[in-house]
Amino acid sequence: MSQPRIFPFGDTALVCEAPPPATLDCQRRVWAAAQAARDWPHVLEVVPGMNNLTIVFDPLETASEELAERLRAAWDAAGNSAAAGRAVEVPVQYGGEFGPDLAVVASHTGLSTREVVERHAGGDYTVFFLGFQPGFAYMGGLHESLHTPRRAEPRLEVPAGSVGIGGAQTGLYPAVSPGGWQLIGRTDVPLFDPARTPPTLLQPGDQVRFTIAGIHE
Repeated sequence: MSQPRIFPFGDTALVCEAPPPATLDCQRRVWAAAQAARDWPHVLEVVPGMNNLTIVFDPLETASEELAERLRAAWDAAGNSAAAGRAVEVPVQYGGEFGPDLAVVASHTGLSTREVVERHAGGDYTVFFLGFQPGFAYMGGLHESLHTPRRAEPRLEVPAGSVGIGGAQTGLYPAVSPGGWQLIGRTDVPLFDPARTPPTLLQPGDQVRFTIAGIHE
């Protein structure tokens, strides 16, 4: 694997960024390095992302150059460490009012709507990271035949629980929000609950399987 680029993000943060594409092996390295960094003194926050890791630190207590060396060593030592993720099953109502873009994905891919549903539900997905909104899971593992660009014009309101495809990834909207992913279905499983510990249903490293609760035209 190529060496990451480590650079300052202002005076109080460092970013460790690996070159594309995003892969599961790279994300495992991100998770392992993030876990190591959480134990370092004077590190205030650790934010794993897609192919990258951001560390916020106290510049009065530690030098960025020293922290960069520790970060590079942690990245190298991480190897392809596997995260201990859970298996999570998510039932989905596909198509119709639940997935208004299912036909768009079918047209783009040259598949029937049923083939899109079966391939999507037949995949094994890994949560790469959470972002955009609390509990929004960006997942790797989408079959190449289902890759579909985001909508040219994002929707102003996407229902909570919506299952979408954005390029080479699939994801879940935990709350009502604007969004530009192609919506193919919806789940009624609560994805974010502030009274729950942790509040997000899915965590980086979790293994997700979608099940077909229904297919609607």
